Amino acid sequence: MLLKSAAHLAWAMALLISPWLMTPSYSQALTLRAALQRALAANPRLTAAGRDVGIATGRGIQAGMLINPEASYQQDNSLGSGNYRGTRSAETTLQISQLFELFGKRDARIAVGRAGVETAVIQRKAVRLEVLSETAVAFLSVLGAQRRIQILDEQIAAIDALTPLLQRRVEAGASSSAEIGRADVASALMKADRERIRARLASARRELAALMGDTSAKFKSVAGRLDDLGRPPSFQAVVAAIDANPQLMRWTAIYAQRNAELLVARLKPYPDVRVSAGWRHFNTTNDDAVILSLSVPIPVYDQNQGNILSAQENLAKTRAERESNRNTLIVLAGRAYDSLQGSLRELKVLREIAIPKSRSAADAIFEGYGQGRFSLLEVLDALANVAQARLREQEAQQNFHVGVATIEGLVGNPFALARGGVR
Repeated sequence: MLLKSAAHLAWAMALLISPWLMTPSYSQALTLRAALQRALAANPRLTAAGRDVGIATGRGIQAGMLINPEASYQQDNSLGSGNYRGTRSAETTLQISQLFELFGKRDARIAVGRAGVETAVIQRKAVRLEVLSETAVAFLSVLGAQRRIQILDEQIAAIDALTPLLQRRVEAGASSSAEIGRADVASALMKADRERIRARLASARRELAALMGDTSAKFKSVAGRLDDLGRPPSFQAVVAAIDANPQLMRWTAIYAQRNAELLVARLKPYPDVRVSAGWRHFNTTNDDAVILSLSVPIPVYDQNQGNILSAQENLAKTRAERESNRNTLIVLAGRAYDSLQGSLRELKVLREIAIPKSRSAADAIFEGYGQGRFSLLEVLDALANVAQARLREQEAQQNFHVGVATIEGLVGNPFALARGGVR
């Protein structure tokens, strides 16, 4: 009986403790690299950002267009009475006029258009980084949920493996039948936790699918190694790299665009010249004549003062907006960096103390239970401690990788901070 009990205990313990260093393998599993590639190819936000580039390009082309000439036809002294009956005394004029922009107004408009295109291009790069970062975080959520379910499955299997042993102990009078019920309750609670994680997994899969442009998850599972950790750079290096983020780089293009808009506003009061040339025919004498005209508006009342002031304030606002955006990015990076460093410290405690000691304690309690020195409650508690340590390890690993993905999305250097990582 003791030999059989020891065999069952060893099997249960192996189910729970041995796999904690193993990496799950999946058939037809989605890798992070594949998820990122699919997101870049099909994410609707990237498609919309690409259309914004096309819109800005069209506006830039239009900004450089010359003003069309105007043709006019005029007939005087006709369809009246007496000598002006019909068109006998008519004077017919055919005229073409052209407005000539002066003082570099067209060049200023072109500069606004070019800056708009550059802003849209950089903004698309920013959206690309956001999509990469969000896809990586969603992928990690799926991978983490899968790992938690695996740990709970092993916990449930380890508890259920005790049932035959408990039945024998009850039959031998060594244990109370209530212990079987207690083991069933412990198993049921683990199964309830597993169902909660499965619901979380379903949501995470749906979110990842949406980022890849799908309405539902078309992948069976995801594959990666959460225990593959890299060495993050210093926070000073992260802050220094933030200036390369397209979210900040675009402000240079926005500043150029608003500066050009200010120039357009300042040049508007300067008058343009309209030149006209035409041909006039006199029906009464059957003579022809050339008509030339030149017109220039006089900017007496409207000198565009309001638009100039608005453009000046808009230009000045750009500097404040950039600094505000930079501060926000630094705060977000700091939050992710603190979480990343905290996860590393937590993992150190778990791996150096919590996990090995919980396994060692579980070993001793399992052996003692087979010899009648420990109760079932102590066995279940030992199992729960090992499982809890493993779940905490999984959570800390996931938080580390989420921090890496967040920081890499903020510094404009996608997925290149750590040597390790989920790939």
